[in-house]
This record gives sequence, structure tokens and C-alpha cells, in this order.
Amino acid sequence: MSALHMVLYIIHMLAMVAIVIAPAISGGKPSLLQVWGARIQLLIGLALVGVMEGMGDADLNHMKIGVKLLISIAVVALCEISWAKAKRGEVKLPPLPWIAAGLAVVNAVIAFVW
Repeated sequence: MSALHMVLYIIHMLAMVAIVIAPAISGGKPSLLQVWGARIQLLIGLALVGVMEGMGDADLNHMKIGVKLLISIAVVALCEISWAKAKRGEVKLPPLPWIAAGLAVVNAVIAFVW
């Protein structure tokens, strides 16, 4: 495994941790930590696929990558929507940060089980 791949993987996992623990830290309220974690995880995930394609050694499962990409886009959307609603000062916020955290965990399970 190349050094670049390892560094990207570590950043990808740290971003996932940020998505999952941010609602617990903020008491279920939207947080900028979760928003940036989601953004970074999506971008680094795409970079990881690019590095793996470029190395040519790995036989990638493109269906799995597509499913994970759709879930990642949903996580980013949920985080962005919840953060925008919080900035507007909406009093009753839906549990979007918790749903985003749950989807990030689902994405991790897909990565290791599929």
C-alpha cells in the first residue's frame, strides 16, 4: 500500500469519526465539525478511488463504490441542511445530525462487509 493511500485513508477515517461523534458532543445539535467532516470524507473518498484506480493493482468493485458515493452525498446533504437550518435559527430542528451519523456508520459497515 502506497504512502499516499495510507495518508488519505487515515484522513478519511478521522473525518468519519468527526461525523459520528459531532452530534454526541453538541447534544444532537448541528455542528460545523460534522459539516466539515462530511465534506472532507466525500472528497478524500473520491481521492482514494482515484489512487486505487491509478495504482492498477486493486480490482475495484464499482457497484460498491457507487453505493458508498450515494450514501456519502446523502450524509453531506443532511449535514449541510441541518447546519443551514441552525444558522437561520429554526427553533425545532429535526434529528438530521443523528441520521447523518447513522448513515456514516452504515457506509463504514458497507466498506468492511461488502
